[in-house]
Amino acid sequence: MDTSQAHHASAPLRLRRQWNRLAHGLQRLLGDSLLSLVARLAVAAIFFLSGRTKVTGVLEITPATFELFRSEYPLPLLPPYLAAHLATYAEHLFPLLLVLGLFTRLSALALLLMTLVIQLFVYPDAWSTHLSWAGLLLLIIGRGAGTVSLDRRLGIR
Repeated sequence: MDTSQAHHASAPLRLRRQWNRLAHGLQRLLGDSLLSLVARLAVAAIFFLSGRTKVTGVLEITPATFELFRSEYPLPLLPPYLAAHLATYAEHLFPLLLVLGLFTRLSALALLLMTLVIQLFVYPDAWSTHLSWAGLLLLIIGRGAGTVSLDRRLGIR
């Protein structure tokens, strides 16, 4: 093998090494903690903003919310009045806990269950949206809150 052939043979190896160095640098720079923080904030915003549309003031549920759970969001085995309260409080409490990184896995699991209920009983055609929510929530459940969290400061896994 002459030097030009050896040079061509080593080009993919050099490219792979450069790529792996770049990937390692990005992983060190971004890390799991930043990924977890961004996932927590993103999914918290989705649910919190939805919860805010259901209330006036601090947590006074609007009559329109009760009507929505009677007409558009009817759930099996759950009266609309109770469903409206549970959903509204959950959409405020669990996102707040996610932002704080407190009881993070539990909060993400609760929102994942809520997502499944929405997918199965409310908007079954919105699977692509719900799949993106589930992906973020599964990441949080699997990896936890990361270092920027109260869970970490309090030693909660």
